[in-house]
Amino acid sequence: MRDDPSVVGLVERARLGDAGAWDTLVDRYAPLVWAVCRRYGLGGADAEDVAASVWLRLVERLDTIREPAALPGWLATTVRHECLGMLRSRRRQVLVGDESGLDSVDDPAFEEVLLTQERHVALRAAFDNLPEHCRRLLTLLFDDPPAPYAQISSSTGTPVGAIGPTRRRCLDKLRSDPALAAVAGAERQP
Repeated sequence: MRDDPSVVGLVERARLGDAGAWDTLVDRYAPLVWAVCRRYGLGGADAEDVAASVWLRLVERLDTIREPAALPGWLATTVRHECLGMLRSRRRQVLVGDESGLDSVDDPAFEEVLLTQERHVALRAAFDNLPEHCRRLLTLLFDDPPAPYAQISSSTGTPVGAIGPTRRRCLDKLRSDPALAAVAGAERQP
């Protein structure tokens, strides 16, 4: 995960002022920021304040990050420091023991949370890249509860007998999307 070229590319483009790269970084890592806030018992306005502070610090220090691929770890550490600062400023007594008991960027549980978030982001991006008819078809098929084939047929204009093969082709397109392939490749690395 530390050698993810997409993270390096996003950081480099954000450093050059690419607003789209910045938005992608925020979309990709916002779940990580919120997850760390929740671990510290912060929610609502407190978590929003911490998140705003973290993104501000990233804007201020983006040019000083020596290893762009280490951005997730930098974010997690910064969120932890901001959460602790928030808790201290509210003069709340929090029994946290020593920080080694909390998730660290080297903790396998942290890596799993981050990988799950990366998968969700990649899946959303791959789904958005599908043709409109595939997005509509898959949405109807994976709705809870799934729509009946007759309803899908009338809604999409796809004959009932072609829904299964069309679903297969759409899922194949989804699986072959580069965003998902990058995440799948990262999962296979030791």
